[in-house]
Amino acid sequence: MKVLSDLDECRAWAGDRTAPRPRVLVPTMGALHEGHLSLVDLARERAGDDGEVVATIFVNPAQFAPHEDFDRYPRRLEADLALLEGRGCDLVFTPERPAMYAPDASVSIVETAIASGLEGASRPQFFPGVCTVVAKLFHLTQPDAAVFGEKDYQQLAVIRRMVRDLDFPIEIIGGPIVREPDGLAMSSRNAYLGDDERAQAVVLSQSLAEARESIQQGLVEVPTLLSRVEERIASQPLARIDYVAGVHPDTLEPIDAIAEDGLLIALAVFFGKTRLIDNLCWRRNVAGAG
Repeated sequence: MKVLSDLDECRAWAGDRTAPRPRVLVPTMGALHEGHLSLVDLARERAGDDGEVVATIFVNPAQFAPHEDFDRYPRRLEADLALLEGRGCDLVFTPERPAMYAPDASVSIVETAIASGLEGASRPQFFPGVCTVVAKLFHLTQPDAAVFGEKDYQQLAVIRRMVRDLDFPIEIIGGPIVREPDGLAMSSRNAYLGDDERAQAVVLSQSLAEARESIQQGLVEVPTLLSRVEERIASQPLARIDYVAGVHPDTLEPIDAIAEDGLLIALAVFFGKTRLIDNLCWRRNVAGAG
């Protein structure tokens, strides 16, 4: 497995394509877990035996607000590289912050429709930071496809919109949510949770599973579903809800009744200082969490 950190070296590697073989990118911020590695597996499946799987590890400062956890975000590069090599990754790009952002950088990419609610409302700096860094990584690595996790459902939708609107010749692939045995969605931030917080955080997946059961039993009124989810989460004393929202799974616009195309229930909840997200995407005839 090749490891590069220099932007010029990455550009040179990316441009040296003597044979037309698929290249699939998995962008990450490191602190890898099985959820990330499942995306690498999807990338390998899409690339095939003769293709190239590329991962990036970069904790992107542009998507963190000053009060957020950029400085304490877990960083364990050597362990991450070992995991990626064990999963058959061909190249890992690990740029440094000064190389990615000039001191007077003044250009960013802003999506103005589906990024405005949910995470965009709670963290207005987030999606401009994500879109800008992902566009840079696309230019630097020149993939044919890229894989993003469905746990960050809105992020996946925003990236798809960016690729469509800016004509990136890149296929975007969504990877299903990977969960711990007790149902908690895997996240690098789970490591921040204290024992009591970790025990109570499982209420997120439990509340979504109960919502799915209610939908399957015929409940279509979204406010009622959300009220039940909120009540279930609030039963845990350490939980502090940022948002629980019901939106159209394609437009991400709020809806009052389950649409013909289904429903996305998205939530963000604090346990102590740790903010976790999760979602249920329910589509008619195809029901599933995330």
